[in-house]
Amino acid sequence: MPDLASLLAANRAAVDDLLAAAEHSGHAWTTPRAAGKWAPAQVVEHVARSLEEGANVVAGKPSKLPSLPGFVRPVAGWFLRRVVRTGNFPKAKTNRPMNPAASTPSVPATPADARARLHAAFATFERECRARVAAGRPVESPAFGVVSVEDYARFTELHTRHHTKQIPIAL
Repeated sequence: MPDLASLLAANRAAVDDLLAAAEHSGHAWTTPRAAGKWAPAQVVEHVARSLEEGANVVAGKPSKLPSLPGFVRPVAGWFLRRVVRTGNFPKAKTNRPMNPAASTPSVPATPADARARLHAAFATFERECRARVAAGRPVESPAFGVVSVEDYARFTELHTRHHTKQIPIAL
């Protein structure tokens, strides 16, 4: 398992790749790629919200990320570790607070606004991951149960990369 510094660098690279794709979406910034899909602005907002709420989970604070009953968490934890091991992030539906098409606040107006928003969200996530490792404590996720900070960080990177693939590049 890579160390936390390497995993956070990979997360930062995933955020930068997402931003590069978003910045190259051109006039499609606020246009969904297909019916029922998100526009690049919405994808970026979803990832920013996920990073912010992931930081809350890492910090042990209340989060808007899904919470599962305790008896289901070991299965969900197995799922997280499988995603981390294989590098394959599956298609899934998000919950309402993470859905930028169904909730507020609104999405970033421009790619420049998105850059600032996403960098701030990542900085918070990074800070909380470093603090949790320094405290020598694992993440206690309301969805996945107890997982290592490293596995949680890798899962977050894979989530960002999964969404980067959803942004059409303007030609």
